[in-house]
Formats: sequence, structure tokens, C-alpha cells
Amino acid sequence: MQHTASRYLAEGPRVGIRHFTQDDAEEFTARVRESQELHRPWLYPPATADAYAAYAGRLTDDPARAGFLVCEKDSGRIAGYVNINNIVEGAFQSGALGYGAFAHAVGRGLMKEALNLVIDHAFGPMGLHRLEINAQPGNTASIALARSCGFRLEGYSPDMLYIDGAWRDHERWAITAEMRTCG
Repeated sequence: MQHTASRYLAEGPRVGIRHFTQDDAEEFTARVRESQELHRPWLYPPATADAYAAYAGRLTDDPARAGFLVCEKDSGRIAGYVNINNIVEGAFQSGALGYGAFAHAVGRGLMKEALNLVIDHAFGPMGLHRLEINAQPGNTASIALARSCGFRLEGYSPDMLYIDGAWRDHERWAITAEMRTCG
């Protein structure tokens, strides 16, 4: 299904970002299944229609979350996703980013373009001040993406998140609106 530019919240030269919908379940879960080897052991996105419905519902219904599909502009195909979780307003104005590329999009720079669009959207229309990325030390692709988008390493958290049956260490990367000088 080709998506028109009018559906995008923001767009760059090759990708647009838009919110999740329940209508995306079939394509999203197919891409997840195609990408399982790429994602393991770092990510476990929903691979079934029921799991997707619950996942997308949380992203659209919970004000502490915002989910963005990364779509290739030329074909409309879903190339990945970027979510802002744990959004806290008030004096904090912060959120935690999670993201994943799908196998057909890896190595093409699409996720860097998309992450920059999400950062601009978060610091612009969403009014956030700070974004964090927590990545397992061995997830070199995720860390490289964070670094390439201007995030700074702020620390190391042992046993931070429970993933794949164990508590995993994470590096904490962050960016603030003041640090954002270019996309």
C-alpha cells in the first residue's frame, strides 16, 4: 500500500514518518518476521496480528508514548519504526527512544534520516527538551545510529532492562534541544 505525503508528520528526501494505525498490522508483522535474525537478541517487536494490535494500541492510546512508522517515500513500504516511550512532561519534558530497522532497509541511511525527523518533531511540535536512548553495549548498530544523530554517552547502567529472559546492561545516550544544531 503506497502512502501519500499528506499522511506524513514530517518527511525527508527518502522517508516520511507517520503514526501507527491498526491497518498497518499485516505489513508491519511481515517485516518483523523477515527481520528476526537482524533483531535478535536486541529487539522483540510484535510478529502477530494480535500482538501488533496491542502494541499499536499502546502507542496510540497512551499519552506517555508516541510511535512513528518510517516509510520509504518512493514505495510507501515500512522501513522501520521509532517510538518515544516514558514521555514525562512538566519540568522534565523528556522521553526515551526505541527503534528498529527492517531487513530490507538496513545500511541505506533511512533510519538516520528518520531518527533525525523524529528528534525534530519531538523538540518542535511535541515540545520535549531531552531524548534518551538506552542500548546494550554489544548493539553496535544502535550505538552508531545514536552517535551519528548527535547523542552523547552519559553513562552505563548495569542490569537496566529485562530482555530475552535476563537483566541486560545498557549504555545511556542523550540529546537535548540545545545540542541539536543540525539534522
